[in-house]
Amino acid sequence: MTPTHRKPDWLRARLPSGPAYQATRRLVEDNKLHTVCQSAQCPNIGECWSRGTATVMILGNICTRSCNFCAIQTGRPTEFDLGEPARVADSVAKMGLRYCVITSVARDDLADGGASVWAATIRATKYRNPRCAIEVLTPDWKGRLHDLDTVLDAQPDIFNHNVETVERLQKPVRVQARYDRSLSVLRHAKSRGFTTKTGIMLGLGETAPEIEQCLRDIAAKKADILTIGQYLQPTPQHWKIDRWVPPEEFAHWKQFALAAGLGTVESGPLVRSSYHADEQSLKYTGADHLNIAPTLASAV
Repeated sequence: MTPTHRKPDWLRARLPSGPAYQATRRLVEDNKLHTVCQSAQCPNIGECWSRGTATVMILGNICTRSCNFCAIQTGRPTEFDLGEPARVADSVAKMGLRYCVITSVARDDLADGGASVWAATIRATKYRNPRCAIEVLTPDWKGRLHDLDTVLDAQPDIFNHNVETVERLQKPVRVQARYDRSLSVLRHAKSRGFTTKTGIMLGLGETAPEIEQCLRDIAAKKADILTIGQYLQPTPQHWKIDRWVPPEEFAHWKQFALAAGLGTVESGPLVRSSYHADEQSLKYTGADHLNIAPTLASAV
């Protein structure tokens, strides 16, 4: 049943403010960057931008998918900017970052789903910022492993693709995506030796046995890092919230996932895939693997 009362106290995020927030906002605007922080209405934008972090979204801000949980605009994309890889690389350099998160809308209108732009962005960012670790949060490429390999060949440090929800709710919530396809994407990246990451939301109508099975499936595909957060309904037209999940339940699922074999699990009401991504990755891989100092880690 959809909750009718206001958000509980544990879902109250800090409001955007302060000089660091304004500096991040200016950099995003001056470099004509899209961020998932804005487009997906992330509740953590105030905290993240205040610590000088954001998640860059490439390939425009209009998605060809029509997921019922997502705030990103759906439609026919008009943007294809070949100068974007250089702009992202330049922005990372200007911020002096040591950890960078890059994501994108789904571009099913392009023959390769935008994989070539993804690869160019990763390579440009690594070339300009050789000590910056790069995490990618990618679409599923409709299961085309050769397009996934185009991205992996550019050698990101962390590969992230979100399963989003339990198997039963995939079709109504994600619409064009598939549970088995997402798991196959993670499995393929892991088979190539990459550190893999995924995330799910709670509060969509899933049951406890379904969550258990989903976590076992993720662990079986050898994902290394998992995020679990509360689903927040972007507009009245989106999928209805089934329930507010209390912090103690998130703590329970963290312990369950760790016991199932996940290496690092961040689980809480305001946890998002890119939220403190640098800290999640450092917990799993360590600073030596990523060639960065923990106190300098950030995500753009």
